[in-house]
Amino acid sequence: MKNKQPALNSEAAGTLSAYPPLSPSLEETVERLRKIFNNDGTLRVRIIENSQGAPVRCGLIYVDGMVDRNLIQTGIIKPVLAYQPAEEEHRDPKVLMERIRLTVIDTPDVMVSEEMDGLIGAVVSGKAVLLLEGYAGGLLINVQGWDSRAIEEPTTEKTVRGPREGFTESLLVNLTLIRRRVRDPDLKFEFTEIGTRSKTQTCICYMGSLASPDIIKELYDRLEKVELDLILDTGYLSELIRDEPYSPFETVGSTERPDTLVSKIMEGRVAVLVEGTPFALTVPYVFVENFQASEDYYINYYFASFNRVLRVLGAFMSISIPAAYIALVTYAQEMVPTLLLLSIATARQSVPFPTIVEALLMLTIFEVLREAGARIPTSIGQAVSIVGALVLGQAAVDARIVSAPMVIVVGLTGITTLLNPRLTGPLIIARLVLLGTTFFLGLYGYFFGLLGLVIHLMSLRSFGVSYMLGVGSIRPQDIKDTTIRAPWWDMNLRPAVIGMRNRRRKPPKRPAKRS
Repeated sequence: MKNKQPALNSEAAGTLSAYPPLSPSLEETVERLRKIFNNDGTLRVRIIENSQGAPVRCGLIYVDGMVDRNLIQTGIIKPVLAYQPAEEEHRDPKVLMERIRLTVIDTPDVMVSEEMDGLIGAVVSGKAVLLLEGYAGGLLINVQGWDSRAIEEPTTEKTVRGPREGFTESLLVNLTLIRRRVRDPDLKFEFTEIGTRSKTQTCICYMGSLASPDIIKELYDRLEKVELDLILDTGYLSELIRDEPYSPFETVGSTERPDTLVSKIMEGRVAVLVEGTPFALTVPYVFVENFQASEDYYINYYFASFNRVLRVLGAFMSISIPAAYIALVTYAQEMVPTLLLLSIATARQSVPFPTIVEALLMLTIFEVLREAGARIPTSIGQAVSIVGALVLGQAAVDARIVSAPMVIVVGLTGITTLLNPRLTGPLIIARLVLLGTTFFLGLYGYFFGLLGLVIHLMSLRSFGVSYMLGVGSIRPQDIKDTTIRAPWWDMNLRPAVIGMRNRRRKPPKRPAKRS
């Protein structure tokens, strides 16, 4: 496994540098940096000379807005101004720079670089560069201090019971949220940079004794093949490292909840966090995770299991209700009770469109309202989606454009889709496929479509793990955290394959009955 470190941490990258060697002249190095950052109004250059003892002339370079000004003043400028070097130190600039690094600079993270690439990388990443007259190099001082969003409850994964903390756009804050929950040296954070221009800092997080080395190696191999100049979100990486790029089903998980991420890491999964986004990726990702919610583990296991069954039924109904309605009304009317069939026929008597056109029209309108409700500001978004659906549905029925049963069918379809927000996209595509096969082949087409969907799901893999892991298994330990959620004292093994290195959780003993 290759652990790619940021270029500014390396002093041996000079042979690959695109710039000529640094000059010992302070003015020349500063002028070169000014030309490289030409027309950058945020670049700040400060020349510093000590006030006592032998003269020491330094140059301080940083980008305004990305640094902590107080830390620069108290940790760099004041100590350098008050520094009194010994005579032997002043004769050798390299010794003097080392003395400044060890005894003068009052910040915890200071490194040396003798390459222009290192100086530039430090400046653009929010560090300060300290140059010394006579020394061909500089100190890279970590004084990053930009503002970031406060820790809040995730808007996409709200829970009634459970932690309220969510990831932010700061990678360091996110790693701290993880470390607070797992105080174990076995928790590993490995850093790399992705993006030829953005140099986005990325962290690979896993438990050393639980994660599979093969999965970690495969993840690194795929990340190294990413060739983009800019990475703004983990969605970029998810699309590029997934196993089946043309499948509508995600084989890479994502979450913005620290508790959810930690629980997946403790099962042997590997996480990917990126600077600038609150969403973290987890691999491998299996189908049953689409129906799991973090709240399932904080409430009674009976109710949690009931909720999961509802989500599974909701996903099935979401793709099946429109197709089954069209198949029964158009091709298999003899299977519909007579009174119900007469009611449907009466409702459709003045509708000018075929049933399939009705369904496609109403489903499209519902998706438009759903998307509008998601994009409109929160204060009016829900009102627009709910009122719009009611008004348009009733108006369409009164105008005899669609029938009342179709409005009911589309309404049930939309509601059941909302039970599984992670599967919204795949469910829409699967629903359209089933509608198409049913329209051409009736009930046979519906069942053929379902069979094709199952075959497709069974063929998917996520980083070497079957996407349908735990589905259809007859072993009790494999189904205790799938469609149902077993009690904690009964889930004594981690998922097969994913946590194979150390499957036993060592849970608490079954509580004894109290008299």
